[in-house]
Parts: sequence; C-alpha cells; structure tokens
Amino acid sequence: MQITALWRHPLKAHGREALDEVTLIADASMPYDRTWAVAHKGAKAVAGEWARCVNFTRAAAMPQLQAITASLDETSELLTLRHPDRPDLTFHPDHGAEVFLDWVAPLCPPERAQPDQIMRIGPRGYTDSDVPSISLMNVASHLAVEQAANASLAQERWRGNVWFDGTEPWMEFDFVGKTLKLGEATVQVDATIERCKSIMANTKTGERDHDLLSVLRGFDHQNFGVCFSVITGGKIRLGDKLELI
Repeated sequence: MQITALWRHPLKAHGREALDEVTLIADASMPYDRTWAVAHKGAKAVAGEWARCVNFTRAAAMPQLQAITASLDETSELLTLRHPDRPDLTFHPDHGAEVFLDWVAPLCPPERAQPDQIMRIGPRGYTDSDVPSISLMNVASHLAVEQAANASLAQERWRGNVWFDGTEPWMEFDFVGKTLKLGEATVQVDATIERCKSIMANTKTGERDHDLLSVLRGFDHQNFGVCFSVITGGKIRLGDKLELI
C-alpha cells in the first residue's frame, strides 16, 4: 500500500491545501490541519478548547464552503483563500477575522447561523473527534463510491488528510484497532468516520449535486475513511509505504 495524496485544512471547513510531505507529531493532529475554526453566532465553544463540530460553520449547512481552496505560509501564518465566486483573500486568522467575515458572508445561507469569530486551538486541531486525530482514506473505496453513484467525484469531497491505494474497497475499516507504519511514523487506527451532508457538495461549484449519503447507505453503512492517532512521529511523503505492523 502506498500514500497517494496528502491534504491539510488550516481553517476548518474553509479550504484545503495539497502537500508533498508532512512531519507527524505524537499525540497531535496533522500540523496546521484545522488549527483554526469559524464559530457561528450560536456557538457555545471557547477559544483554545476543543468543541463539537456543530459549533462551527461547515459545508453540511453551507455547501458553498466546499469550493474554497487554501494555501498557508507557515512562517507568517498568512492564509490565502480562493473561491470561484469571491476575490482571493490573504489574511492572518488570528488578526484578520473582520475582513474574513466580510469575505465569507456571501457564501453563507442567511437562514443559517452566521459566522461570528475565528478560534484557534493548539497542536490537536479542531478535528471532529474529541482526540487529536488524522484521517486516512482509501482510493479503492472512493472508486467504489464513484461507480455506485455513476459519477466522477473529486477525492477532496471527503476532506481527508492521507490517501492511499493498493488494497480492496473498505479494507481500511479492518484497520481499526491496529497499528500501521506510515512513512517514518507509527500510528494507531481508532475508528471509522461517519459522514454528513458536506460530501454532497461539488468541490468546484459548491453546489449539492450527488446524494452520497444514500450511496454510502447502499454499502450498509454511512462511513468513509478512518481516523488515526500518532504513536511515534516522523515524516511522511507522497509515495511512502503504508504497512500493517
């Protein structure tokens, strides 16, 4: 099995960035993955503390967010966001909330709780799980979903961190509870990932175009991908091997 793609999402639910390599850290999320999140006006979250995803604006309720791409300068922490219907925006998430809120407002349905502030958390990230986690996606499972949906689908819909190929569809579910060697890192696979409406939105247009929840239920589950925690840190790169140990 081999790593085929690496992604991070610096601002939770607002953009994705492809990577060639990344150094994983024990007991932490992927560096700069979901370091920031956008709390909505009804949120009960506290900055610096993990909170459930319902406290944040996300594509399940605002599908246009799926069409955002991102690039982060790690030295300056300046984040650039791009969307087909908005001008490019470069800002610092810790200091530029007002300009970001103005930028993202047209992408947010008015009947939904509106974005209110940007929150930052430490090395664990605002992942959906209550432990520091990184997601692992199987290319073969994606192809199985494409076939069942009779559609060409971008892998980015799943907002995964690490993609791999070289096994059968859904074999990643059998990794739960097991230890993997991932490049130079050692990781423990913790759980499968249950999916929400965010996967219905096209990553080019931000429009909902496929009911992938129904497609998944056709496989007798509503899951795609698994999440893992890092036991021993190390660098992982495109092309690195993934092995059960």
